Amino acid sequence: MSDGRQVLRFHPTRWERQVQRLEITTGELLPDQEIPLLKSRRELSRAEALKLWEEKRKAGWMPCSPQW
Repeated sequence: MSDGRQVLRFHPTRWERQVQRLEITTGELLPDQEIPLLKSRRELSRAEALKLWEEKRKAGWMPCSPQW
């Protein structure tokens, strides 16, 4: 998902019945680069990731094609 300047990638890292974790990768879109500049990676629970997704959607972020 992207706001036009930054991108977030939500990628499952552990998907079991009791434990569901996603890696959130943050990057910055640069005008002279095809691939966003990697800024950070962190792992969140599924509930935390869904909350982050909802917050970003309310702030105007939109789904986009994969960047990495």
